[in-house]
Amino acid sequence: MMKTSIIFYMMMIVGTIITVSSENWMSMWMGLEINMMSFIPLINLKPSKSSSEASMIYFLIQSISSVIMLGSVILIMNNYMVNKNYLILTISILMKMGSAPFHLWLPKMMTVMSWENNIIFMTWQKISPLYMINMLEFNYVMNLTIILSTLVGGLGGLYQTSLRKIMAYSSISHLGWIMAMNKMKDKWLIYLIIYSFMVITMCNYFFKKKLLFINQLFDLKMNFNQKINMMIMMLSMGGMPPMLGFLPKWIVIEEMINSEMFMITIMIMTSMLTLYYYLRIMFKIMMIQSTSNKWTMFNMEYSNFMFIINMLLPIVVLMY
Repeated sequence: MMKTSIIFYMMMIVGTIITVSSENWMSMWMGLEINMMSFIPLINLKPSKSSSEASMIYFLIQSISSVIMLGSVILIMNNYMVNKNYLILTISILMKMGSAPFHLWLPKMMTVMSWENNIIFMTWQKISPLYMINMLEFNYVMNLTIILSTLVGGLGGLYQTSLRKIMAYSSISHLGWIMAMNKMKDKWLIYLIIYSFMVITMCNYFFKKKLLFINQLFDLKMNFNQKINMMIMMLSMGGMPPMLGFLPKWIVIEEMINSEMFMITIMIMTSMLTLYYYLRIMFKIMMIQSTSNKWTMFNMEYSNFMFIINMLLPIVVLMY
């Protein structure tokens, strides 16, 4: 099983490399297909009813969007109704990413996947579609998608008790911000790298503690140091200054404040909703009884390293 998983991980990486290094849409489509067919076996490495359901949802959505994409690419190559075909191509890429209004499958799929696969899905699997979106010119569909993604991501996670669903709606919200950063072309990669780091630290903690629902937080035994670090990671995911997670949002706000005032206002307001449901998780963490004295908080651990990284924003600003 270990050798098999290594092969599929390598194929998944190769598929992404093919997409980002291609100069035509057909080669990019081929890279996406290799990436998809490599990720599906990774979902089923530990066969179960939930993994089968997740792989089926992923396969159906990706297949439908791939057919739409292939049709639009063929028409573009034949110079037939080029502008309309680029619009269809944009919609097919948005379906692959799970951005609003094509998001309904994403929370359900992430609920039945393991934390390891969710990490891959929220980080690595976003690289190829975002690169393709970056190659297209901005149109009204992208502007509408940005607004809907941040709105759905903010409202969708308010009354969720599943941590995986909360991360799913948070991913949709952040996807809207990343797409807004596409207007600045190459800077979208900065947002994705910072977001990937935050997702890996958060989901890795949930995975180690075997957490699936908010109510399970009450059963944890956490010392004061772990509480502080967990809260810092939550605030960073919500984009609260002066945490590192605020840096990419700050860049987007600075660039769009003069040209897209209406859009950035909605994005900031919906970002507050995202921060709210992270604060709700934080309150439950604060209510957990500490398992050690507060003066032990400065003992160096792996969690201290996460704390230091998430508090780097002031240093980055001073250097800038």
